[in-house]
Amino acid sequence: MYKFFFNLVFKRMDPEQAHHLAFRWIRLAARVPVLRTFVAAALAPRFQELRTEALGLRMHGPFGLAAGFDKNAVAIDGMAMLGFDHVEIGTVTGEPQPGNPKKRLFRLVPDRALINRMGFNNEGSAAVADRLHARVPVFKPVVGVNIGKTKVVPEEEAAADYVKSTERLAAHADYLVVNVSSPNTPGLRNLQATESLRPLLTEVREAADRTVTDRRVPLLVKIAPDLADEDVDAVADLAVELGLDGIIATNTTIAREGLASDPALVQETGGLSGAPLKERSLEVLRRLYARVGDDITLVGVGGIENAEDAWQRILAGATLVQGYSAFIYEGPFWMRALHKGLAARLNTSPYATLADAVGADVRKSA
Repeated sequence: MYKFFFNLVFKRMDPEQAHHLAFRWIRLAARVPVLRTFVAAALAPRFQELRTEALGLRMHGPFGLAAGFDKNAVAIDGMAMLGFDHVEIGTVTGEPQPGNPKKRLFRLVPDRALINRMGFNNEGSAAVADRLHARVPVFKPVVGVNIGKTKVVPEEEAAADYVKSTERLAAHADYLVVNVSSPNTPGLRNLQATESLRPLLTEVREAADRTVTDRRVPLLVKIAPDLADEDVDAVADLAVELGLDGIIATNTTIAREGLASDPALVQETGGLSGAPLKERSLEVLRRLYARVGDDITLVGVGGIENAEDAWQRILAGATLVQGYSAFIYEGPFWMRALHKGLAARLNTSPYATLADAVGADVRKSA
């Protein structure tokens, strides 16, 4: 039914317009008590065997919504209603910004992919902090807050910009993510170099600790799939050295190899997400787990379309997994199918719990 609707309606609409329309429906449904209860019962069944502990937090399952879908924290309950076990909002910047000029979002339907050059369009950390503070949750998913650099802030002042967002948002975050890997903010990916990343992460950690004194806010960093293997190793070593809580692997890619879509679309600038990212994201995840083991939490994202993809990320070392692009193509029943499939794979595996399965394939090949 959704695929028919996608082809009949969404496919004919501008992708960003379609996103806003679907987003509006989700938010409206979550505001109606009887409707949201019915929708959650249908789309978000709970599987006890999938219960997950990560980052010192308990979740109904391991699968969450990746950053980029809910930039301003306006649909947390709506996404939980659809079955996401955690919701990562953002990317949020220190100051509000409109993002890049439109058109800036493109569907590559034959490749089941998206290209975006949104440019961190968001209302800014002050407005998002106010919204999170005022939120009265209906559902209670774990909420991550993904922060990035304001476009007009020079590279040398990036740390102060991230600190500003941290001071405003840390108290409202179950975990924080430093995003240094979007290709759509000039100079941002330069911050992945360890000589830049070390002081940045140190200052953010210190800001979170002095802002929130009654608990430790877990801190993660999100990296690009386009890093060379030696740079992936360097980030892994730095994360362990600094005592980070986790690494999210990976963000979108600037690579374009092997795509079947219209060449005019393929040539659009921006970050590519979806199915074509699957292989490289899995490679990066395996490499990270081989380097850090169970010392820090790894989050697998990029090209996950179904339960088998999520299961392979867990076996490769991911305690948590995330998705976004496949949700656009699969629709509201995606999370139901994914959870059901994950539970079936776990129950027919040699592992008693999901935690036992994390990194199993990497350990076997070591």
